[in-house]
Amino acid sequence: MKMKIRTKDKVIVLTGKDKGKIGEITSVSPKENRVTVSGINMIARHTKPSQTNPQGGIIRREAPINASNVALLDAKTNKATRVGYKTVKGEKTRIARRSGEEV
Repeated sequence: MKMKIRTKDKVIVLTGKDKGKIGEITSVSPKENRVTVSGINMIARHTKPSQTNPQGGIIRREAPINASNVALLDAKTNKATRVGYKTVKGEKTRIARRSGEEV
């Protein structure tokens, strides 16, 4: 499935425990339709001591969330927007539907 949001896009979370929070996309998985957003959907992993991590303990990190639960943040209005495409001089660019600005 083609994803309209990409790595380093600023997004806002639409649903879930982190609703309303803003973050930057760090990774995208189009096959699973999931994205990882910095500071969003934090989980705690309890790890045993190992050679790479001799201390062990609780490690907090971001877990992926469904791409339908985030929306691109419009830079002009600072609100959620959908992504559209516009062809200018034979080159396809992404635009924010809310303001019409180029992303």
